[in-house]
Amino acid sequence: MMFSRILIANRGEIACRVIRTCRRMGIHSVAVYSDADAQARHVREADEAVRIGSAEPADSYLNIDRLIAAAIGSGADAIHPGYGFLSENPQFASAVRDAGLVFIGPETETIRTMGSKRRARSMMIEAGVPVVPGFEGEMQDDGTLLSEAARIGFPVILKPSAGGGGKGMRVLRDTQGWSAAIASARREAQAAFGNDHMILERFLERARHVEVQIFADNRGNAVHLFERECSIQRRQQKIIEEAPCPALDEELRTRISEAAVTAAVAVGYRNAGTVEFLLDQSGNFYFMEMNTRLQVEHPVTEAITGIDLVEWQFRAAAGESLPATQSEITRHGHAIEARIYAENPFNDFLPSTGRIGRFIHPVGALDLRIDSGVDSGDLVDVYYDPMLAKLIVWAEDRPTAIQRLRRSLARTMLTGPMTNLALLRSIAGHADFVAGQMDTGYLERNFGKLLSGSVAADEIALIAAACALRLGSTTVSAAGSDPYSPWDRIDGWRHGGGGVRLRFEDPCGENSELTLAGDEGRFMVTINGVAKPVTANRLDPDHLELSVDEEEYQATVLTDGDSYYVGLDLGGFELRRVPIYTPSTLHGEEDTHPVAPMPGRIVIVYVSEGESVTAGQSLLVLEGMKMEYTLRAPVAGRISRISCSAGDMVEADTALVDIKPDSGADT
Repeated sequence: MMFSRILIANRGEIACRVIRTCRRMGIHSVAVYSDADAQARHVREADEAVRIGSAEPADSYLNIDRLIAAAIGSGADAIHPGYGFLSENPQFASAVRDAGLVFIGPETETIRTMGSKRRARSMMIEAGVPVVPGFEGEMQDDGTLLSEAARIGFPVILKPSAGGGGKGMRVLRDTQGWSAAIASARREAQAAFGNDHMILERFLERARHVEVQIFADNRGNAVHLFERECSIQRRQQKIIEEAPCPALDEELRTRISEAAVTAAVAVGYRNAGTVEFLLDQSGNFYFMEMNTRLQVEHPVTEAITGIDLVEWQFRAAAGESLPATQSEITRHGHAIEARIYAENPFNDFLPSTGRIGRFIHPVGALDLRIDSGVDSGDLVDVYYDPMLAKLIVWAEDRPTAIQRLRRSLARTMLTGPMTNLALLRSIAGHADFVAGQMDTGYLERNFGKLLSGSVAADEIALIAAACALRLGSTTVSAAGSDPYSPWDRIDGWRHGGGGVRLRFEDPCGENSELTLAGDEGRFMVTINGVAKPVTANRLDPDHLELSVDEEEYQATVLTDGDSYYVGLDLGGFELRRVPIYTPSTLHGEEDTHPVAPMPGRIVIVYVSEGESVTAGQSLLVLEGMKMEYTLRAPVAGRISRISCSAGDMVEADTALVDIKPDSGADT
């Protein structure tokens, strides 16, 4: 019998996704929330919501007792774990079942077995599924791991035996920094999964990450729903996925899909799961891991098969047979997903926090899907994963899907926290991506080119921001004014009749200047010594019609204080208006006070007051939004003050360490 009430033990985008299927099937949805999420989108969309604790995950979304109590108290008869948090925790699955509730996922023992990469490797070897050479032994001291890495051969990848999602993984190309890498990986694994056991695998250069969606019921039926290409990643976490994989012919597709089903049968799998493989340049594939949950990227599979995987999860957990046999499952067309994160790709992908001013994206198209956990006005905080939304496009073929992806990303804008939208737009137009030539090293190899952008497009974005500023107001607000310079006024005052001088900063920290002369929508704009005639007409508060050198453009310009978000068919751009002159440029101050790049918790402090340090030396480790960041000395010198201790919570831009530079230090 189908469930009447389902509690979703998760938050954000995946909670909203599960709620959507509940609503379609007439199932009462119960959301849970922490204090930080009291006004979150998943709370607003659910039929019912239950508070489970404070903002800290350990006190809320990772608290098994409170989740079970919420389910029982709300009258739920089943729990959907989503992904992340407790979705692959066997203790949670067992507790749900012990409470007389249904866990919508695999059997507890399957989760336990596949949650151990060591045990999973052993079972796959026994089942005849190819695996990457590696080490999964019990000896975990640094010396053993180092000797095993030497035996396997560098480069190797160090990964937690428990968990997934790229957490705690490190690629090690030699012995340099070995001990620090192991210590960091262990801390991250312990924090994420409660287990710091590590395994080693040979790191395959230029390999693709290809995974297969599998599904099984409790009557012995197991099927695959084809594969997904997931090679474009940062920090071993995917940012773009697509189905089908452009590198597979039908023969290889059949072999890798059959291997995935073999793996599922070998472990007695139930419900939805994913078998992940590495595919080398010779067409050989190797088992990596099995994810015993619904994947973040499941929408691309849904798009090409027409199957609601969450509904299938409900039906399998309720004891029903699979709705379709293998021969009845077909694929059609091509789908691509882009993950939108609150992070700064220009600064080592550091997570970004803050309140979302505006979130604009295309809607209503049959070939476009937005799975989001946020709306305009929502707060992005430090406690949880920084993924905000997923944009999924579908088309009859891959070239058309890429065109739709580019168009949709260009029309998607989010103000407030920094996002990776600019990077996603660049990838969507990059030659290697368009040609289907990706591997797990794609982003690292092409990063510089991807972020360089188009000079012509950058200029149009600058012009659009300047025109929006001029058309929007006769004077600059106090927040944007420069107390040191008369150039910052745009009230009609001119020095020598040359026009208004403006400066904007892009996410890379690069500054661009332009001069804008004229009024009433007719301007002469000078950039890099070249003057261009510009006509600007405001269509509504967010949209401009531009003519630049007789070329026509439509621009969306959103403002948030001094930040300008410009959307063009050429792409999307994030700019910040900065003063022509600043106190730091006037006085030439050195950066001797390293600050927290994001809110978070101090994990470890490596130095002490009075200690001499070299430029680039590690000072401390900061943890926030499920990642670690190492703060390094910007100059050589002596530590004059330390303003934090291990365990302290700090805000972004908090000065943590003071350094007195050495005389003649290279800064």
